[in-house]
Amino acid sequence: MIEDNDIILKQAARVLTPFILIYGIYITFHGHLTPGGGFSGGTVIASSLILNRISSGNHGSGPEIDRMMGIASIALVCYGLIKAMGTFFPDFTHRVLPRGIPGDLLSGGAILPLNIAVGFVVACVMYIFFCLIGEEA
Repeated sequence: MIEDNDIILKQAARVLTPFILIYGIYITFHGHLTPGGGFSGGTVIASSLILNRISSGNHGSGPEIDRMMGIASIALVCYGLIKAMGTFFPDFTHRVLPRGIPGDLLSGGAILPLNIAVGFVVACVMYIFFCLIGEEA
C-alpha cells in the first residue's frame, strides 16, 4: 500500500473521502432525475471506499470481504423482489411506490429503490474485487 511517510496522501484522502462518498450517494439518489443512477453512483462510492483503504494502509481482511459480500447479496435480493413485485403485481408501483410530482426526489416510483439496490451491489462488488486483487499483488 502506501508508506508511513506519505502524510500528504493520507491527509488528502482523509479530507476528500467523505466528499466523494456524499457525491456518490447524490448520484445514486438523483439517477432518475439527472444523468447517473445506481451503477454510476456505486462506482463513485466504491472509489471513496478504495481511496480510504489505500490511504489507511488497511489490507482487506476476510471478515471485511464477507461483510461486503453480505451487503451485496441483500441488495441483490431486494432488487429482485422489487422487480418481481412490479412484474407480478402491476399496481405495486402505483399504490406502494407512488410516482409523485415530476422533478421531485420521490417521483420515480420503483426507480429510486432500484437505483439504491444497484448502487449497493456495484459499490460492494467493486470493493471486493479491489481487495481480492490487492491480496494477489
